[in-house]
Amino acid sequence: MTAASNYLAIDCGTQSIRALVFDANGELLVKTQSSLGEYQSPQPGWSEQAPEFFWQQLAGVCQQLWSEVDPASISGVALTTQRATMINLDRHQQPLRPAISWLDQRQAQRTPSLPLLDSLLKVVGKSEPLNRLKREAESNWIAEHQPQVHQQTEHYLLLSAYLNFRLTGQCHDAIASQVGYIPFDYKALNWASKSSWRYTALSLRREQMPELFPAGTRLGRVNTAAAQSTGLPEGVPVFAAGSDKACEVLGSGCIDSSCGAISYGTTATFNVNSAKYFEALPFQPAYPAVVPGHYNVETMVHRGYWMVNWFKKEFGLREEQIAAERDIAPETLFDDLLRQVPAGSMGLVLQPYWSSGANSEGPEAKGAMIGFGDVHTRAHIYRAIIEGIGYALREGKERLEKRGKLKFERLRVSGGGSQSDEILQITANLFNLPVERPHTYETSGLGAAMAVAVGTGRYDSFEQAAKAMIRFKDRFEPQVDQVEIYEKLFQQVYRKLYGQLRPSYRAIRRITGYPS
Repeated sequence: MTAASNYLAIDCGTQSIRALVFDANGELLVKTQSSLGEYQSPQPGWSEQAPEFFWQQLAGVCQQLWSEVDPASISGVALTTQRATMINLDRHQQPLRPAISWLDQRQAQRTPSLPLLDSLLKVVGKSEPLNRLKREAESNWIAEHQPQVHQQTEHYLLLSAYLNFRLTGQCHDAIASQVGYIPFDYKALNWASKSSWRYTALSLRREQMPELFPAGTRLGRVNTAAAQSTGLPEGVPVFAAGSDKACEVLGSGCIDSSCGAISYGTTATFNVNSAKYFEALPFQPAYPAVVPGHYNVETMVHRGYWMVNWFKKEFGLREEQIAAERDIAPETLFDDLLRQVPAGSMGLVLQPYWSSGANSEGPEAKGAMIGFGDVHTRAHIYRAIIEGIGYALREGKERLEKRGKLKFERLRVSGGGSQSDEILQITANLFNLPVERPHTYETSGLGAAMAVAVGTGRYDSFEQAAKAMIRFKDRFEPQVDQVEIYEKLFQQVYRKLYGQLRPSYRAIRRITGYPS
């Protein structure tokens, strides 16, 4: 009989869902993957998906595992998912409507009134964060446009809670998965008290929220229906883990606040794991970390390595054709473009706000490239994109250092962009810090597997699990000559761009109506 010594992490991101089996040393033994395809968009700016679709895809990737690994070897399961995707269930625990994805852009027009708080914030000039929360909350849009769904909603769940429910039959979720427009007290790391203004602001009730558990705690066990769908043995424990970004920070080895975690994914982020609560920007909460009692303080570039796909679509036909002939990913050929261009892209500087600003910028923010000359080619454009994302994240890193009274000593990088040696060397030079690449690309899955390892008692703490399960296969040191170029361009050009271009951005928005 096979000993149950392996850990199953299920990673449901925005673009795909993966089932990953790790051993106690953090080695990835087996991986299966399925694309989530295009989200439904009944109207422009909407992004929805049937909750049952997510479950079917989860069951499918699990079933694919068993030709390569014995299901009896699985000692526990943990989920990590995309953040802020919301699902309404009725009293029979059935979905009332499609899940609203975090990509969705709809906003409520008629929002709840909080007379005393609204008036107080207006007096001190701080009303916009609360107004934005009320407008962008999916629950308020549903209350306004689908009142019957709103009235019938018995359980209001994040995608993580819904998939945990399908596995165990219980509406339980991880504390570290709570990211979204929900009545969560991010500093206290729990649901807000029943009397909190948050419930009124979001048109929700405390009773609709799932029960929360710290990472490494058992949420339940795989029930009969889930066992039949997934092929997992009935009764296997399911443990709390965290959101994909929280697990990625842990899986990249950023346990203390001297280490900065960069994710070069669709959305590019810079995170720090902190034992104290602080906000990167006022009214922008720190999110719960997987390590219990800790916080992930985050800055982001919304259209991060999405821009690589944009470049591929608009300028990468040659690489796509060559890649098709060689049966490789086109992105692997883009490193040749980076090598053709010196640091600083011959003065071509890019601001990567293709959809919105990165940190404190307003809704009028737009993308920009300045410094064009007759020497510039598409290779320069590509390198300027990579550098521009780096500049934006460095701004965020410096804001975290200032607000948290921190000093970063090293960076750990994960996500799709981390597979490029050229990009990691640019990162080391631009930040003037050593950059380390974890031994596995699947850092969010590894973080979830670490929660199982702690939950099953294999390791006493997440610090112990990190020492045993994380290694670094590559390290990139800053190159002094290139550090100097980036420092000057960052300080003298990039940091001034938004302030100088903001009046033009506002005029563009006023004249064209874009962005709305």
